[in-house]
Amino acid sequence: MKIIAADVVVTSPDRNFVTLKITTDDGITGLGDGTLNGRELSVASYLADHVVPLLIGRDAHRIEDTWQFLYRSAYWRRGPVTMAAIAAVDVALWDIKAKAAGMPLYQLLGGASRTGIMAYGHASGRDEQELFDSIRRHLEQGYRSIRVQTSVPGINAVYGVAAQPSVDGKRYDYEPAQRTPLPAEEDWDTRAYLRHLPGVFEAVRNEFGPELPLLHDGHHRMTPIQAARLGKALEPYDLFWLEDCTPAENQDALRLVRQHTTTPLAIGEVFNTVWDYQTLIREQLIDYVRSAVTHTGGITAMRKLLDFAAQYQIKSGIHGPTDISPVGMAAALHLDLAIHNFGIQEYMQHGAATNEVFRQSFTFEDGYLHPGELPGLGVELDEQAAARFPYQPAYLPFNRLKDGTVHDW
Repeated sequence: MKIIAADVVVTSPDRNFVTLKITTDDGITGLGDGTLNGRELSVASYLADHVVPLLIGRDAHRIEDTWQFLYRSAYWRRGPVTMAAIAAVDVALWDIKAKAAGMPLYQLLGGASRTGIMAYGHASGRDEQELFDSIRRHLEQGYRSIRVQTSVPGINAVYGVAAQPSVDGKRYDYEPAQRTPLPAEEDWDTRAYLRHLPGVFEAVRNEFGPELPLLHDGHHRMTPIQAARLGKALEPYDLFWLEDCTPAENQDALRLVRQHTTTPLAIGEVFNTVWDYQTLIREQLIDYVRSAVTHTGGITAMRKLLDFAAQYQIKSGIHGPTDISPVGMAAALHLDLAIHNFGIQEYMQHGAATNEVFRQSFTFEDGYLHPGELPGLGVELDEQAAARFPYQPAYLPFNRLKDGTVHDW
């Protein structure tokens, strides 16, 4: 089954998405997500200018061979742009293979290991009451696990708080990449954050009880010793995980954090290969792998990464906010359903315009996701709808400390 066409579609219904559509001589099409938030056109160019010409005439069934060819033949390996492009190809080929087999993709990955995929939602608030209201809304929507983000006194804008001001007036937790000519500047004070956050979780536990799984994202903003302090301070509140507590490019730093806290740790949404995890997994310095299928080379690479993690009782926590398109989300769900060491799935619901462009079969009921039973991924692209939403420049914000130093956002 030969590849006869590969088209790159850039569309911006609620935010920018990069989609690769591969067509075979049998008339089967497959979709892959190549979205890289704030740098979408880099991946679109990499695909259109460098990858698509290499695909024409290749056997669509040779997924592993194509993956290795794209990774090794470029010589310049790894990096988010390269790996997002490879992921787009890989997922599209898995979509084609499953459609040719007449099966939902998870069946080709070994079949279901569970009946549903536990998801967590994003609750946030500028104050205690607003946060409590947000948690209640998420519980009413069916979420059984809740990520808690909150404003901090003395800081004007904090990642993940929906109600705080944004330059373009959009919901902040829905899509933090704002449609502005330049990145929005925000402020940060780690000491204020460390003082404030334990009290927030104490209040949430007092209000909602001990059973509700609670998560929190530190978003890379702490040094290792600060992260250790926070993890220890949060131990009485029994977090499901503390995510990205410190920039994990320095894998050795997690040794210090691990020595001081038993709070479970999740790392990896900015990683894009198994090489980024070697020390973290081998020394059991984390509990959950946070990579996205879209940014880590696709299903082929993520399956290998999660099999490696399983040897050390480390589970999945695949990245899944709205900067992952419904195509990328569907790929994650098929993998979630099949692997044994599933942990939890991040899930932010896309807007109506996105759902018009990407028709989906996956479902969310009573706190659990399921990819559906249609052959392939179960997602179809409405190209006419996509054409109504042209690309718009958008940037993620960045932080400065009080003295003007650029800091991790």
